[in-house]
Amino acid sequence: MTFTDVLRRVVERLERAEIPYMLTGSFASSFHGALRATQDLDLVIAPTEEQLRALIGSLPETGYYADLGAALDAQKRRSQFNIVDLTTGWKVDFIIRKSRPFSVAEFERRMPVAVQGLRLFIASAEDVVLSKLEWAKLGQSQRQLEDVAGLLRIRSADLDRAYLDRWVHDLGLQKEWKEACGMAGIAV
Repeated sequence: MTFTDVLRRVVERLERAEIPYMLTGSFASSFHGALRATQDLDLVIAPTEEQLRALIGSLPETGYYADLGAALDAQKRRSQFNIVDLTTGWKVDFIIRKSRPFSVAEFERRMPVAVQGLRLFIASAEDVVLSKLEWAKLGQSQRQLEDVAGLLRIRSADLDRAYLDRWVHDLGLQKEWKEACGMAGIAV
């Protein structure tokens, strides 16, 4: 079973439960041009409690590890939970969309795309950059900055710099932005 098969099964269940979502993280970064191998999927979701119950209820116990209590707790705390596809070992991290202005704007900007015949929603390149800068700041992760530098090398001319500048400032990511631009050989 391929990554696309796993993603297709998850996206179908999200859509059946009518949960708005977007692919983010390393796969979104790879889609936008900065390739990186990983064994987990990151999806931002914006479910109601009823939708979340429907999603978890749609996952057969023999095929998935899923904990409804953890999912509901994550929704209340606006954090994340995961499921594991027991057939493939793939982990799916579901990140509950926060209500802060950036998270709302990021989610509104998600884009419909086709990946190997699968239609799904994905974070924009700018929002992948900003999200990875935030993860770098939170976790002091060099890998996240390398991902941003890779995206900047490939997509710099296509990125909405005014949007990036606004959120880099508002989110306090100037240090990480400057470092990633330096790694990419791009002037701040």
